[in-house]
Amino acid sequence: MLKNLLLLTAALTFSSATLASSDEAWAEDAKAMKAACLKASQLKNPTVISEIMMFDDSVGYSALAIGGRYPQPQMKKQRGRELCLWHRASKKAQIAEADTLFNLKR
Repeated sequence: MLKNLLLLTAALTFSSATLASSDEAWAEDAKAMKAACLKASQLKNPTVISEIMMFDDSVGYSALAIGGRYPQPQMKKQRGRELCLWHRASKKAQIAEADTLFNLKR
């Protein structure tokens, strides 16, 4: 009986440590994603404008919306939006213009 109690206590201790580590790992990944997406952005003064959108592990990507101003003179500092896809395995960000995904008439 004592042996079973010790095994149960050990299992619970290790499982709670795993959960804490997992939460920390997800937080670190979110931080890395935001930094990579902001760095990859072509907009001036880019900011994160959405929550992270998680796709299934079979896809392996997460998405994030970025907002800022177009730096090109002909764009006259208009507001712009980009969609950042983050490949979780390779830790790489890809940016695409996403003005048509968002209603910019505010």
